[in-house]
Amino acid sequence: MLEKICRFLAISALLLGVCGVSQAQDWSYRVRPGDTLWDLGARHLKTGINWRRLQEHNRIVDPYHLPPGTSMRFPIGWLRIEPAKARVVAVRGAVNVLASDKTPAVLVSEGMRIGIGNRLETGPGASATLEFADGSRLMVQDNSRIVFDELSSYGSTGMVDTRMRLQRGRTSNRVIPAKGPASRYIIETPSATSSVRGTRFRVSAGDTGDTGAMDATEVLEGKVQVGAQRGLVLVKPGFGTVAGAGGAPSQPIELLPAPSPARDRTQLEQLPATVAWAAVPGASAYRVEVVRDDAPEVLLFESRVADTQLRIDDLPAGRQRLLVRAIADNGLGGHDSVQVFTVNDQPLPPLTLSPTDGQTLHLPKPRFEWARAQDAERTRLQIARDADFQQPVADAEVKGLRYRHEQALAPGSYYWRVASRDGNGRIGRFGNALPFQVSDAPVDPGLEPPQAAKGQLTLRWQKGEPGQRYRVQIARKPDFSQLLLEQVVDVPQIELKRPGGGTWHVRVQTIEDDGYDAPYGPTQEIRLPCRLCYGAGAAGAVLLLLAL
Repeated sequence: MLEKICRFLAISALLLGVCGVSQAQDWSYRVRPGDTLWDLGARHLKTGINWRRLQEHNRIVDPYHLPPGTSMRFPIGWLRIEPAKARVVAVRGAVNVLASDKTPAVLVSEGMRIGIGNRLETGPGASATLEFADGSRLMVQDNSRIVFDELSSYGSTGMVDTRMRLQRGRTSNRVIPAKGPASRYIIETPSATSSVRGTRFRVSAGDTGDTGAMDATEVLEGKVQVGAQRGLVLVKPGFGTVAGAGGAPSQPIELLPAPSPARDRTQLEQLPATVAWAAVPGASAYRVEVVRDDAPEVLLFESRVADTQLRIDDLPAGRQRLLVRAIADNGLGGHDSVQVFTVNDQPLPPLTLSPTDGQTLHLPKPRFEWARAQDAERTRLQIARDADFQQPVADAEVKGLRYRHEQALAPGSYYWRVASRDGNGRIGRFGNALPFQVSDAPVDPGLEPPQAAKGQLTLRWQKGEPGQRYRVQIARKPDFSQLLLEQVVDVPQIELKRPGGGTWHVRVQTIEDDGYDAPYGPTQEIRLPCRLCYGAGAAGAVLLLLAL
């Protein structure tokens, strides 16, 4: 109970320190041509406050004549307060909003309005950017939860009251300079409260990825006043403060410097992009973010890594901004290293033809086929075991529209994707990754019983793709060491004079139109009874259907 009381007193002191005696202060308005006292009263005063009180407060002798350019004073306590919902301007990944603890979660979409009492939650790899009534923006990063306690405006004065509780996770804030004494922008975390009147700053609440899970405030522009149960501290640009449960905010700590880009190991214009930087002394980890260059509060990618390099597989097309910062042992993020780059969406990725989505292939060296995209000169193809293509088993540039991997693929699951490169060497985005399977399981041949006819042996098998040829082998022994016949044909059928009676072994191999010899299909066994071999007039034939 004592801790709760201390917490309440600390927050109250912070609010009083930020707002001063705002309720006793006045909002100033410069009179415009055509303004009348009753019109201004109807526009700005709350119910129960008569325009005559405004006349008395400003000592106006003639209410019918307000000289343009003169200043009128409106007591803050007289102003009309209205709800001012926040608007969602960008969403990435799974973000939910709950109106209360008893209502089901609703998936957040761009353009949605967030009101007082709503709780917003972001999942792994998700983020949301909100814009408040005064144009200030809040970026809620992944694995975060925030509750909006106050979202209101003072009529059309431009002053807003924005208060929220960051229960876990991280936020980045760009706050428009306050337009009057009643404007407030306050973020409360479990251990501290940050209040500003126009600045850029970051707040994290027990980020589990940071050492010690301390609540942290990092100031980039302007000043931020941070209060906790045991004191207040004013944090200036380039500094931060951390606070733990029940403690005081630390004295301002200088933020770590921005990492220096390793440009020889950085490639941003083509996807997948690679990012590298020099190690920063005192850093325990690094945070990498990509935001829109024209809207830095819109987050497109984020990751925390211990290494000094990172691969980014996918980004939307457009002009982006890469931010890399070091994270100190105390959890404070440092200054950002900034690089601006453009992700191209031209040329478009090719349309894929084969293998199709989820297809099972019985070739260890399958062939990949695609269509030619407009303006494409070459095609980049990747094959990988994982959908993220972290370690491709093949990464090739192809002039034509077909590719057969030189090394045999072991049985298992794979993905493949392609991108186009134009005549200027510019490569576009990869298309969707398609899964496929490589199997070494033999195909059921589906043999039919032999049939006698006219002393001929006719072999038939399943028809393949256009352009394929077939190699047929017949032997007495199952190891095919002594061949009775080896013949290459263009059609899935072969006729020959019936051999002697007994057991024979047959196998068929597909030859692709590019000359690639596929593995032989499973060996088929033929039994020719002797009564068909030597009987008078025993001109017999056998018809077999082989399915490859």
